[in-house]
Amino acid sequence: MLPNTRIRLIPLLLLGLSGAAFAQTMPALRVAPELLRQASPATPERPATPVQASPAAASATPLPAAPAPTPAPVSAPAAVAPAPAPAPAPAPAPAPAPAPAAVATPPVVAAPVPAVERPALAPGETAVSALRIHGERGIELVAEGEAELQRDDTLLTADRVTYREPTDEVLAEGHVVLSRGGDTIRGPKATLVVGDRVGSFETPTYELSRARPPALAGDAPRTVAGSGAADLLRLEGENQYRLANATWTTCSPQDPDWYIKARELELDYDREVGTAHASSIVFMDTPIFWMPWAEFPLSGQRQSGLLPPTFGSSNKTGVDFTQPYYWNIAPNYDATLAPRIMTRRGVQFGGELRYLGEDSQGTTRLEWMPNDKVTGEERRLGSIQHQQRFAPNFYGTLDLNAVSDDGYFEDLSSNIGVASRVNLLREGRLIYAGGWWTASALAQRYQTLNPDPDVRNVEPYRRLPQLRLDAVRADLAGGMAGLLETEFVRFAHRERDRDEAARVVAYPQLSLPMQGAAWFVTPKAGVHYTSYDIDRVAATSGKPESITRSVPIVSLDSGLFFERETNYFGSDYLQTLEPRLFYLRVPSREQSDIPLFDTNRFDVGFAQIFAENRYSGSDRIGDANDLTAALTTRFIDAETGVERLRALIGQRYYFSDQKVYLYDEDELRRAGTGNEILAGLGGRITSTVTVDSYAQYNTETSRTERLNASVRYQPGFARTLNLSYRYAPNLRVDQDIVGLEDIDVSGQWPLARQWYGVGRVTHSLKDDRITEAVAGIEYDGGCWVFRTAVHRFAIDEDDVTNAIFIQLELNDLAGIGSNPLSLIKRSVPGYGKINDSSANRVFGNN
Repeated sequence: MLPNTRIRLIPLLLLGLSGAAFAQTMPALRVAPELLRQASPATPERPATPVQASPAAASATPLPAAPAPTPAPVSAPAAVAPAPAPAPAPAPAPAPAPAPAAVATPPVVAAPVPAVERPALAPGETAVSALRIHGERGIELVAEGEAELQRDDTLLTADRVTYREPTDEVLAEGHVVLSRGGDTIRGPKATLVVGDRVGSFETPTYELSRARPPALAGDAPRTVAGSGAADLLRLEGENQYRLANATWTTCSPQDPDWYIKARELELDYDREVGTAHASSIVFMDTPIFWMPWAEFPLSGQRQSGLLPPTFGSSNKTGVDFTQPYYWNIAPNYDATLAPRIMTRRGVQFGGELRYLGEDSQGTTRLEWMPNDKVTGEERRLGSIQHQQRFAPNFYGTLDLNAVSDDGYFEDLSSNIGVASRVNLLREGRLIYAGGWWTASALAQRYQTLNPDPDVRNVEPYRRLPQLRLDAVRADLAGGMAGLLETEFVRFAHRERDRDEAARVVAYPQLSLPMQGAAWFVTPKAGVHYTSYDIDRVAATSGKPESITRSVPIVSLDSGLFFERETNYFGSDYLQTLEPRLFYLRVPSREQSDIPLFDTNRFDVGFAQIFAENRYSGSDRIGDANDLTAALTTRFIDAETGVERLRALIGQRYYFSDQKVYLYDEDELRRAGTGNEILAGLGGRITSTVTVDSYAQYNTETSRTERLNASVRYQPGFARTLNLSYRYAPNLRVDQDIVGLEDIDVSGQWPLARQWYGVGRVTHSLKDDRITEAVAGIEYDGGCWVFRTAVHRFAIDEDDVTNAIFIQLELNDLAGIGSNPLSLIKRSVPGYGKINDSSANRVFGNN
């Protein structure tokens, strides 16, 4: 052999030796001739081509003229570590063979690939199959025609796959599809390093999906999918993608209504965060926001970045624009900064900090307006809610709220629930739970607002402090149960014309519960002891400063349970009949000299008629010698267990004249009468109709004291109509407002294809005016939702607030505008949210 011939052979020998040695470190590769598969019926038949093999590979086997069905591929260890072949006899060097003529290859017609039963692979094992395979095992393998490469959860298909085993590199050409878990990438050409999961795709389209855990307890997990296209996609390791001139959307990848368009796009599925550079949000082919840099969630989780702005309008604030920034400080800490511009009021700076630790959690919120252009004043809000566990049975809470002026909520809020706030709570509490006993300490006061100068709201008494010790034992001798309630509280008041006092309460009780399968009887007895040390003001200086009161309280509660099977209108039901009797005896005590610190009268209802005291707090113990009788019947669907109908009626009979009252003697009931008749009717009458009603009738005055009635028609999702009526002529609504009568109509209903209407109107029949109205329209675009709502409410006749909300919600990305969802949910009972999204990045759900 000539020297220069040896030199040319040395690189070839080194390549063969190093390739075989390196292949021994690679996962087993299945490349036996049995991997040749039968062509798809839709694929043109091609000339049979033998598998090219080097001496280190298995023997060359020609492709049969009529291929048989492919058996399951088997591992070919010989391809990795072949046995040495006998040395051939010396022969003269062969003359160079002429280059073979190019053979025209018919084009591959794209067609569905029939399902192939793929064998189970050992971890790290690689399987290659195709219509034609040639090359050298351990060096390079070329698979053509419906080529597939499979390893673990990775499946690569293409018209042609070239696999270089020493470097674990793949070159795929023609209709390339890479599937891995929930990810699919398609393109004309790709290069990959399979084990390292790195490589690139030219002009790909992609669909990447991840399971999103439930946002709230009880919700079902769901899959969040993102898709798009790019000029170039680079795989940079597991769950890491980098794209150039790319798009991303959660819409259908064929024709997305919205997408993010970015010069450079990074998708990090370890952190579940996408990062877009020189990007814009395109909606209906129109760019609506340009962002030089932005991060966005890939599966509805939270991360730092600018949140979409919110904007709206009201007659109190003018055009209202807020641009929040969310800071994901740590997994258990986050903050939101929210500068707000109101064209009528000025600029407001706001922020919220939330934290969650092993033994603590809380929220702090601040708002500050340097100068209100309407009032000319600085305006502030502060709020702190904190919970702390000091030990397994010892914990505390802190709830502090304050605003700078009385009209803060009326002027700066478009929510009736917030705008009508009067008393802002400020309290700290400590609680120790000792098993059968509990001790607590409380310091409490309020900031009372008076936005209307003509109406004075009275601040509640402060408790500085309140100490309680309560105990309950259900295992006393003879089957008895014991209950002890004790309290020490110091009442103070900001105004100097109010009595202050220290009060001590002790209320020991014993009961003997007895019950069977269809009955119960519970006799109970206790003594309510109260002691006052009162600091009198000038107006009450003649009254006693030290008062002690002891009141024995005896009751007997009993009931029966009857059941029967019945049939109405062709349906089977289980009907119950539940009579109940409750006797209460409380002797009268003179209590008019005791100031009212924490006491008010309970509304009469089914829960209250079985209570021991008709007053809240401990400043009044109502005298009683009465018997309450009630009867309840239920119709329960025998198949589904749904309570189809519930009817209740009850009445209280008085054996003695009442003497203890709160404000005036009109509250008192006389002996020999059964004044209040209470009745209720409710249930799911049909699969679409639900009713609920309650009435209170006074037999002495022959007047209805209370009437609430509502009916709901809900034939399907996002289809609900509600009608309710409220009547309470003696109800104290506010300090100077007594009586209420209104009718309320609300609903949600499809208007046209994908369009939904929502609305509510509350009309005061007593004042003949609309007190609140909501009207809105929603459109479900599949991967986006548009909502708009108008809200009008009047705290009083001369103080009306009008607000408008507009929101574009891009599913699993962001909500742009002012979100009216909380308003709509509160206003329309039975409202169905027309999309399931996590557009609110701060909280992960709406």
